[in-house]
Amino acid sequence: MPLKIGITGGIGSGKTTVLQCFEKLGIPAFVADRCAASYYEEEDFVCAVEQIVGRTVRRSDGVVDKRLIADSVFRDGAMLRQLNTLVHPRVMADFAQWLAQQDAPYVLFESALIYGGGLQGYFDKIVAVYLDVKERMRRVMLRDHTTPAEIEQRMANQSEADRALLEADYVVLNYEGNPRLRQVETIHRTLLQLAACVSAPSQ
Repeated sequence: MPLKIGITGGIGSGKTTVLQCFEKLGIPAFVADRCAASYYEEEDFVCAVEQIVGRTVRRSDGVVDKRLIADSVFRDGAMLRQLNTLVHPRVMADFAQWLAQQDAPYVLFESALIYGGGLQGYFDKIVAVYLDVKERMRRVMLRDHTTPAEIEQRMANQSEADRALLEADYVVLNYEGNPRLRQVETIHRTLLQLAACVSAPSQ
């Protein structure tokens, strides 16, 4: 069984870019948000979300309005926790099925809510992608065409960045001009050695 490595960081920290560096080294990755997005195609799941949000989450054409959901839950910590309680068990079950099909020395599970969702105990090691708040806000504003106030609201419900920096086993400092790939390669070699030790037969 491969080692399970979590990779996390705050919104706008560049987790996807770092993940791509690992994938280029042949490491398979499970992206929690991508998995969770598929649930919105299921009627039962959408109805459960509407119970949490307290109103319809569908546009007039019947398509689920994920921006509306995000705007609702990121303004309300209790609502966000309810949504996470709905989503996380399903994501972890899907991850377990995916993991059973992998034969790499280690795999990555990418999520912005590893610590916030209490999932850290599930992983053998955790990699944090770190970037300061000012630069993260600039990147998210460019990416999502949103306002500073909206980003601050989302960040207020994600303590992931600071906690990950303090508690993660490895940290990638994801600044422009920083040797990102070199950092990833160093972590990769360390994880390969760890995986080899774990899989080695005991004497």
